[in-house]
Amino acid sequence: MSVKMRVDIGGLELKNPVMTASGTFGYGEEYSGYLDLDRLGAVIVKGLSLEPRTGNPPPRIMETPSGMLNAVGLQNVGVRKFIDDKLPWLRTIDSRVIANIFGETIEDYASVADILNDADGVDAIEVNISCPNVKKGGMTFGSDPVIAGEVTKAVKNVSCLPVIVKLTPNVTDITAIARSVEASGADALSVINTITGMSVDIEKRIPHLKNITGGLSGPAIKPVALRMVWEVVNAVSIPVIGVGGIISARDALEFLIVGAKAVQVGTANFLNPCAASDIVADIEEYLSDKNIGDVNDLIGTLTV
Repeated sequence: MSVKMRVDIGGLELKNPVMTASGTFGYGEEYSGYLDLDRLGAVIVKGLSLEPRTGNPPPRIMETPSGMLNAVGLQNVGVRKFIDDKLPWLRTIDSRVIANIFGETIEDYASVADILNDADGVDAIEVNISCPNVKKGGMTFGSDPVIAGEVTKAVKNVSCLPVIVKLTPNVTDITAIARSVEASGADALSVINTITGMSVDIEKRIPHLKNITGGLSGPAIKPVALRMVWEVVNAVSIPVIGVGGIISARDALEFLIVGAKAVQVGTANFLNPCAASDIVADIEEYLSDKNIGDVNDLIGTLTV
């Protein structure tokens, strides 16, 4: 049975609902020898800042039970070098390209978004608001509804592209952030980013990560991510993209059933470079087996 897989994410049409998560797939080309990137709905590149960043000193990645801690520190080539050196290759693939952006000030976010307006080949922007706001003493942009809304509005004011805002789970009420960001003009939401955690070397009695804490990702966080996606779906009217611990089609299908319009595959890329394309194929097989002709007929069908 042939099934329809196209989805619409805030005006951005994808051939299927499977994307790669920022920070886990490089700039796309690094994985091109392992899978057919044309099979994916979208490739989301490493987070881009106004200027290049070297990231945090090692050790900055630590395997944990059913997950991974990372404190890479948003290492990247910078938005201008991305446009000059990475984007030309990305223009050769037949999948959407989404640029993830971040900054230390609201002005940084707006500047990066503005530069990307002239970047032929970028189809949308994903805004990472899990970053420290240097003007607010290090408080993350995404932990306060007002500031999260201000970042969103600043990016929307300058960007001609669809704007997806990626929410942090490290808050008391993620729906308050989601509603503020929606009211400020976001076209869609990515839910969730990593959960702050740490790990200790009991022999040396020191943290495993040089940064002490890091972002926990992988299957360990899937139940938390799924719950937050469900909460946000029921709190806003804009599309929600599910992120967190997805390593199989069954995981992805759970997010779609609770209402996510699309999903992102992250840590699974380190375990299986073909994970995202495998998930596309397995979702198609599931829909065919269940006689569901369109993936949109599955989205949001949770009964409670």
